[in-house]
Amino acid sequence: MPLKTPQQYIESLRDGRVTYWDGERIDDITAHPRFQVPIAMTAKDYDYDDPDYRNIRRYQTEDGGSAHRIYQIPHSEKDLADRVEMMGNSAISTLTTGVFMALMSVKDQVGEVNPQYAANIERMYKYARDNDLRAAEVITDPKGDRKRRAHEQDDPDLYVRIVDRNKDGIIVRGAKLHITAASLIHELVVMPTKGMRQDEKDYAVSFSIPVNAKGVKIINRSFAPAELNPFDYPASAHHSMPEGFVVFDDVFVPWDRVFLAGEVPLASKLAQSLGLWERTGGVVEAARLSELFVGLAQLVTEMQGKEGDPMAQASIAELITYAEMIRMGLDYACRHFETTASGMIFPNTLAINAAKYYYAANYHQTVRYLHDLGGGLVLTLPLESDLRNEESGQYIRKYLYTKRTVDVEQRMRVYNLIRDLTADAYGGWQFVVALQAGGGLVAQRTMMNRTYDMNRAKARALKAAGALPKAKAMAAE
Repeated sequence: MPLKTPQQYIESLRDGRVTYWDGERIDDITAHPRFQVPIAMTAKDYDYDDPDYRNIRRYQTEDGGSAHRIYQIPHSEKDLADRVEMMGNSAISTLTTGVFMALMSVKDQVGEVNPQYAANIERMYKYARDNDLRAAEVITDPKGDRKRRAHEQDDPDLYVRIVDRNKDGIIVRGAKLHITAASLIHELVVMPTKGMRQDEKDYAVSFSIPVNAKGVKIINRSFAPAELNPFDYPASAHHSMPEGFVVFDDVFVPWDRVFLAGEVPLASKLAQSLGLWERTGGVVEAARLSELFVGLAQLVTEMQGKEGDPMAQASIAELITYAEMIRMGLDYACRHFETTASGMIFPNTLAINAAKYYYAANYHQTVRYLHDLGGGLVLTLPLESDLRNEESGQYIRKYLYTKRTVDVEQRMRVYNLIRDLTADAYGGWQFVVALQAGGGLVAQRTMMNRTYDMNRAKARALKAAGALPKAKAMAAE
């Protein structure tokens, strides 16, 4: 099928999906003010004729068709580089469709346990690709009492579970939290939140289901109001995206859409597969954002006439270090890629986890440098309406003046972006996302401990200490 146009994407959302926001059931999200900005963000990635992004957004499939590059399975370093470039120029509602990369990366392992599940993964991947659909990563369960396993909860539905099986498919019940763009995509791709034990086999479940499937309900929340002035909110006014609280109220899933239904050993493999690609997306965004921080820091410093101030230069150097460490981590991960048995390449697991950890662990301290350089004006700057008011505007232009080369309105725009990115609507969302997207810091520590070549490190340490490894010592005796 041909690629969708932005308008065709918008039309595709009028499919009877059940969506709530602020206590209201919204029957047509395309006509509701709450969804105008996120829909516009997502629709933009359907503009395949945009000369600036034509080659970034599309690629040629193995059968000669065209598809969005979010579906391209990398088989070379160039493929991976093209994918990273696309990720840096796409809405998050497009990037979540990368969940199919996670599925395809473990398809062979899934096939060793159940060949039908592997066939289902490939079929759903091609179906979504060829119909130019978007998907959501649906992974995090409510979890209830964290001290107890899934099957030990007071309410058995606190993890998504299979409540019935028949010849046609499975019936699932439960909820998934923090599902970015859930109301704006076409397919909800459900993955296990973690590994499961044999007595939790009903909770070892993975599948893909249309958003408008009977029994699916989405409750939305966003960091930004429906309408924001782009002068005062230069980030939030253009980049707000709802997070979905997704409910599965006895949803029927046909067998040809099931990827896992009780095969416990596969639960952890599916859960872990998503983490790598999600963290890769986080590092790509971190590289973009950290460079923006450097630019903003330099601008406010120059606007204040402090470009020669040693303390200001020291703070900017810290921001540069942060930005370059993230960029080098991403570059290393892509250049030292790994390969699956079927030839799919993916970023180096250890490098991506180390880069994501560095980004998340140092994000809040890094923002501190930007706030220190900007000062209190980051929070107390008057609004655009006051600037445009003839009476109040004259005072704003008079007292925000610094020197002839600095335009007051431009200065206000720079400060507004600092506030919006780090201390207001978008900034509040980003403070949490920097830590939690792709799993918290513990998740990255765990993967680093698993993938680091500890035996080589210990051998080098023993050699440096002049001590023989135990086996060689015994042989020498």
